[in-house]
This record gives sequence, structure tokens and C-alpha cells, in this order.
Amino acid sequence: MNRKILLGVLLLAFVAYAGWSFADSVTPYVGIAEAQKSTGNVQVKGLLAKNAPAPHMEGDNFIFTLQDEETGETMPVRYHGTKPDQFDEAYHIVAVGRYKEGAFESDKLLIKCPSKYESQKR
Repeated sequence: MNRKILLGVLLLAFVAYAGWSFADSVTPYVGIAEAQKSTGNVQVKGLLAKNAPAPHMEGDNFIFTLQDEETGETMPVRYHGTKPDQFDEAYHIVAVGRYKEGAFESDKLLIKCPSKYESQKR
């Protein structure tokens, strides 16, 4: 009887931990306006803003400006890392993080480049 109770408690604890871990890892896609209002981690997809200061390093952070493809809104992004290898060829940029103190603080960038096979389709 005690083994069944212990097994049930362990199973319940595992399911609760797995659910909490999954919920914590789900990061929704939002626009720039929603990212600036959000209190948790979000993903923001955009383009490198052309009419903004050039991307550059400030200490250990890579700074650039992201532009919403649909609304044209812009937002400074402070990526905690070095400039990604394919950043200059990026078609879309996805920043994962949260907005605070006037900039989007990102720990992860996803760089989406045009496919090398795209020209062969035409």
C-alpha cells in the first residue's frame, strides 16, 4: 500500500514538473508593440531597420534596431552575445527575450537567411 502511494506521489510530482517546464519553455510570437508591454519572455520577428544606427558591439552586447515588417515600428535590441555569423545576410531576425529599460533584452537570436536554392526555383 505504501509503495502505491509513494509511486503515485512521485508520478504526480513528475507530471507537475514536466507541465511547469513545458509552460516555461513556450514563448509566444508577438509584434513590437506587444513586446514592449509584455512582462515575460516573448519572440519578436522583424527586419533589420535601415534608417537606424548601424549594428554595433557595446561591451559584451550586440546592439541593433529591429523593425516590424507590417507596422514599421522599430525597437532597439540588446543581444547578450557577439554578432551572429550570418547577421549581415539576414532576411528576418527573431529575437527571444523581454523588453526592459528602453530596449529588448535578448539572450537568443534566430537568423533567417534567404535559401541558397531560392534562385534555382525561378
